[in-house]
Amino acid sequence: MTTSTGDQDVVDILTTDHHEVMDLIGQIPGADPGQRRDLADTVIAELMRHSVAEEMYVYPAMKDHLPDGESRVQHDVEEHQELVEMMKELEDVDSADPKFLQTLGRLETVLRDHVSDEERDQFPLLRAHLSREQLVEIGGKVEAAKKAAPTRPHPSAPHSELFHKTLGPGVGLVDRLRDKLTGRPNKA
Repeated sequence: MTTSTGDQDVVDILTTDHHEVMDLIGQIPGADPGQRRDLADTVIAELMRHSVAEEMYVYPAMKDHLPDGESRVQHDVEEHQELVEMMKELEDVDSADPKFLQTLGRLETVLRDHVSDEERDQFPLLRAHLSREQLVEIGGKVEAAKKAAPTRPHPSAPHSELFHKTLGPGVGLVDRLRDKLTGRPNKA
């Protein structure tokens, strides 16, 4: 989403991602069906990149450095799975069908809760328990991961650092190829 200037920390990067995606979601209901599909596809691609990058680099840092980090990560992984399933549903429904906006509304509700948890609880804890240098380093890794991450939802894929680092780039490459062949919007 946002290009890092090299000095942004991971909290700044992820917070910017949150606001950009929520803004895009807010544009969808007033758009015509063709624009809705393009906007929704962009939202899906950006959320997938963001989620994969979090799972690769932010969640391991949370487990290692935050009090009760393991359970915090487990909660977030469960929310990511719920979001992936809703994104897949949104991807599969016609943008002119009333179910499209209903599914979008459910996705937005879960996403708002997830964003709120992260920005209210987890991000301040990351800043309290990691040095600025560590946060900037993780931010750089997150930006790099987003470039190679999948752009489409894969509900059966594991939400693990190992999967994302070994097989994820291949899945991302296939997704970007499919995006190009179908003309699907893909910002990165």
